[in-house]
Amino acid sequence: MSTIPAAVLERLAVQAIELPSWAFGNAGTRFKVFATPGTPRTVEEKLSDAAQVHRLTGLAPSVALHIPWDQVEDWGKLTAFAEDLGIRLGTINSNTFQDDDYKYGSLTHLDPRIRQKAVDHHFACIDVMHETGSQDLKIWLPDGTNYAGQQDIRGRQDRLADSLRRIYDRLGDDQRLVLEYKIFEPYFYTMDVPDWGTAYAHVTALGERAVVCLDTGHHAPSTNIEFIVAQLLRLGRLGSFDFNSRNYADDDLIVGAADPFQLFRILFEVVRGGGLDAGSGVAFMLDQCHNVEEKIPGQIRSVLNVQEMTARALLVDMTALAAAQEAGDVLGANGLLMDAFYTDVRPALAEWRAGRGLPEDPMRAYRESGYAQSIAAERVGGQQAGWGA
Repeated sequence: MSTIPAAVLERLAVQAIELPSWAFGNAGTRFKVFATPGTPRTVEEKLSDAAQVHRLTGLAPSVALHIPWDQVEDWGKLTAFAEDLGIRLGTINSNTFQDDDYKYGSLTHLDPRIRQKAVDHHFACIDVMHETGSQDLKIWLPDGTNYAGQQDIRGRQDRLADSLRRIYDRLGDDQRLVLEYKIFEPYFYTMDVPDWGTAYAHVTALGERAVVCLDTGHHAPSTNIEFIVAQLLRLGRLGSFDFNSRNYADDDLIVGAADPFQLFRILFEVVRGGGLDAGSGVAFMLDQCHNVEEKIPGQIRSVLNVQEMTARALLVDMTALAAAQEAGDVLGANGLLMDAFYTDVRPALAEWRAGRGLPEDPMRAYRESGYAQSIAAERVGGQQAGWGA
């Protein structure tokens, strides 16, 4: 008998997890990018790989693009190509971290010419959004400083606010600006958007269509990420997740690999705060940079991990939990969460997939499909995609 009630399965049926196009290119450590057989050479081949993940899991109907890594001449043609694969183009991600002009900042740079260059890049990204039907422009800002006194911290915030305002004002009525934060890297004294509070301050000043992206790997060790999730949901400013996992810093590991219980706690707060409800505006996306694991199976494992922990979070008896909390039953309340976390939902989800015409075991189905061998044989020659391409 299924351990998952029908009502929970109905909510899981509408779950969608966006894949990042760059996850299918070559990646590595901070010191070396490793080549692998079958790596995509074009954005079309990235989309083909992403479509395999969706075909096997039913969980990944859209793909986020990175500009200029995924730049093409004909966006209408690429949009139609994706649709023919059974997926769609999603979030458009900007890039201000791979140009020599941005050594000392982009949207916060002292030089008006360079700031304008960075703003113009985001205008170009918005043009792509108009052509692809994308609703979200995601900005991860690499700007910061390495030394005390290097630049005026407040001045950089003023310039950032002005740049973001100009970008926000260019958005269409149905489009959002999604601002991501990161505690450190590539700079180590200050980052111009280092935390959720700074991101929240900027997006709140912009308007209702500006929201925060929470990357689960962008926090200091021991940070209570689920508290941040709860607060941003409470404030109506949680726009999206970049799901990955980390042991130490921005490790970009498979989702839930380092701390499955943390992933459960985060998704419990998503459920508690209405983040799964229709119209919540909260988008789920992966942001992983595979190092030693195979790319497509890594994405499959991640989306399955998110689904499994979402199912467990939905199993928490909210009525009993509220009663235990009101009664001051500390261990009883904690026990309700632990019982849900330890519930093995995998057999029920396999049964659910079978009922929807999907493989019961997507990982095994991929291994047996021959797709990996096929692309390794076919994708010979050309330049493999990777960091910066």
